[in-house]
Amino acid sequence: MALSRFWLTIILLSVAYILALLALGSNYTIDYVVNGKKDDPIIKKEMYLQQLPLYLQDTLQKAKDHRYATSSKDTLYILDNQVVKIAVGKQATDGILPTCKNTIFDLVLPLVAYLSFFCGILQLLIDSGASEKIARFLSPVFVKVFPEVPANHPSISYMMLNFAANFLGLDSAATPFGLKAMESLQELNKEKDSASNSQIMFMCLHAAGLTLIPTSIIGYRAAQNAQNPADVMLPCIITSFIGTIAALVIVGIRQRINFKSTALLLSIGVVVGTITGLLLYITRLDLIQKNHFTNNISNVLLLVIIFSILAYAFSKEKMFDAAGKNVFTSFIEGAASGLKTGQTVFPYILGMLVAISLFRNSGVFEIISGVLAKGFLMLGIDKQIVDALPIAILRPFNASGSRGFMIDSMKTYGVDSLTGRLACVFQCAAETTFYVIAVYFGSIKVKNTRYTLSTMLLVDLICVIAAIFLCLLFF
Repeated sequence: MALSRFWLTIILLSVAYILALLALGSNYTIDYVVNGKKDDPIIKKEMYLQQLPLYLQDTLQKAKDHRYATSSKDTLYILDNQVVKIAVGKQATDGILPTCKNTIFDLVLPLVAYLSFFCGILQLLIDSGASEKIARFLSPVFVKVFPEVPANHPSISYMMLNFAANFLGLDSAATPFGLKAMESLQELNKEKDSASNSQIMFMCLHAAGLTLIPTSIIGYRAAQNAQNPADVMLPCIITSFIGTIAALVIVGIRQRINFKSTALLLSIGVVVGTITGLLLYITRLDLIQKNHFTNNISNVLLLVIIFSILAYAFSKEKMFDAAGKNVFTSFIEGAASGLKTGQTVFPYILGMLVAISLFRNSGVFEIISGVLAKGFLMLGIDKQIVDALPIAILRPFNASGSRGFMIDSMKTYGVDSLTGRLACVFQCAAETTFYVIAVYFGSIKVKNTRYTLSTMLLVDLICVIAAIFLCLLFF
């Protein structure tokens, strides 16, 4: 219900604002909202060539592409058949129609491919009996956090793989595992239209995204020639850990979960010990060694997981034969189910991304973020922190948009500035909350997400606050 109202609100508000600007003459055209592409110039006026000063006429006619940008690059003149289009600024994101097209080609098709492959691997996990053994091993911990889930239930192994993929920064693997976990938890859900307690807990822990190796962030910093691309690694890890604990406590209190469990506390201790040990090891490496280690560890561990599942399935061929299958046909069966899941989630992804496209291109997002920035400055908050806040504000809506802000912040303020580093931690620690809720609950057709959205946004806020304090502490 909350997601539906949010979706309707941002679409109606954005469209009303766009049409109001057009009626008032502030917008010359709104074609960019429908057909424009990200970073396209926004046309504010059109004039005949002869109406321009002579030096501009001469410059435009001699230029190879018939374009001229002012020294400050605020204004762009484009000559097209004796008509000059005057553009100010760039488009924030793709318009409605390009978003629809790109949703299929750039997002859904890759997602379907990932889903098909990893669901095939997960089917081997099920048919070989490995998922049951993993669930049995993890049950002492998971039944404390997910008391509605029976011991040894398959969803435990799926959730574990999702958390592990997030832990290693493997987003492409985390989503298929997560969707499979939601499907499995839905089997236990008595009210199919409403999110269960277990689904809410899983979603909030997933959103916190405990990260061990923020490989993509390190890569972006390396591309911007940071002195030490991995120097944000520790703040990223600690921030995501704080978010995970916050999600566990907030949802746990609401669901009246008993945290007095030796197994649960021991598991948290193991995670803390693993993080501490890894950080102690990484701090001893030089720059090249750090980059080499962080770039390889996640992918190596993913391949180890795939190899282990396939090898175990091969050793249990008799079980497949007894079920009238073999290892390959079992994989194909799982891959086919992944394909169906991709088909199910596509409308939810499309609806959310079109809404975000309107929200960004209308200018409403910039107004909101601008007002918040002024408010923070009035409160005396450091301008370097305020300059990074657009990433934190946009991240729950759109990952690619906040990523663009992050890269721009590193270029504008310096990759090794407080703003540049804080932007990276914001990008790493928060989740695309609205997108994730739409996809995960959409895959199982849950309409009432209950308090999932408010809790995930609260966890995002806690991560933002933690990121600020940690960056001030470290940098």
